[in-house]
Amino acid sequence: MEDLILKLARETIEAYVKTGSRISIPKNYPEKLNEKRGVFVTVYRKGSKELRGCVGLPYPQMPLIEGLIQAAISACEDPRFEPLSSEELDKIIIEVSILTEPELVDVKNPKEYLEKIEIGKHGLVIKKGFYSGLLLPQVWEQIPKKEDFLEALSMKAGLLADGWLDSSTEIYKFEAEVFGEKE
Repeated sequence: MEDLILKLARETIEAYVKTGSRISIPKNYPEKLNEKRGVFVTVYRKGSKELRGCVGLPYPQMPLIEGLIQAAISACEDPRFEPLSSEELDKIIIEVSILTEPELVDVKNPKEYLEKIEIGKHGLVIKKGFYSGLLLPQVWEQIPKKEDFLEALSMKAGLLADGWLDSSTEIYKFEAEVFGEKE
């Protein structure tokens, strides 16, 4: 199924970049792709694994197959970068992350987050008022210390680095099944 998901993500990106259109959902696909799941599509430059786009749906709000197509299109237009161009299509690799439903990390004191999250296993969502941010579990490869990860998560949400220490901030954890194209 991993191959099918990566093929569908690639076809979606190529069709969208070349024609501006959304592909149709295939007629035959595994029933498992009808499960509602969160999903992210990440686009890297080949060779350097430099981020080129990463967008997705953190919550299980639609069937995985629909979310995958939507996330793949959105990754082409990640607002942090110029839109993906057709000249880049043979210079990228695609990674798909299928998420478990984020669950609130219940703490009495924010310092307890350090005990309740696992490096490399958990992705995190932070919420405070209108602010929110998400880091996938694979970001631990670049930020391997828990305090630094929580600070980066806070800043991604537009909060101060110590935003995670505010008792009105909520943090949710999730896991991801991650697979990607080979270079």
